[in-house]
Amino acid sequence: MPTTAKTAAKKTAAKTTGPDAVQLLTADHKEVRKLFKDYEKLVRANKGEDEKQALAEHICLLLTVHTQIEEELFYPAARKATKSTDLLDEAVVEHASAKDLISQIQDMEPSEDLYDAKVTVLGEYIDHHATEEEDELFPKVKRAQLDLHRLGDAMASRKDALMSELGAEVAA
Repeated sequence: MPTTAKTAAKKTAAKTTGPDAVQLLTADHKEVRKLFKDYEKLVRANKGEDEKQALAEHICLLLTVHTQIEEELFYPAARKATKSTDLLDEAVVEHASAKDLISQIQDMEPSEDLYDAKVTVLGEYIDHHATEEEDELFPKVKRAQLDLHRLGDAMASRKDALMSELGAEVAA
């Protein structure tokens, strides 16, 4: 019996152990949403600036890595497979806005005016962006002829490398 593309994709998927690309990104979205809620709890509880700064830096690191793997790997594959140029163009613009806020937050001290507001607005941007991806882009990607497991493996590998590289920079 000849091997079809679907059969080959299923065999490849069976060999992978990690999440597929959509699962990986959705898990990232869930994690960062929780961290933004944790940050808001710190603000409401008037917790120390060190705790807020550490959490904000962690959020910024995760978002920096997440946006990079989306832009390097996921978006090009999604663009090719779905032809959803409008959604992907909007996502890139949303990333630019988020990166600008991330940079501002990283250059500030938690005691400065607008620090908490910038972290809050970043959380709102990210929630909007993630919801749009989950509700509109991901369903299109899932229907496309795209090996999400192979892409997920590549994204997980790149994510690990970036976390090691950028995490070491943050710690320094």
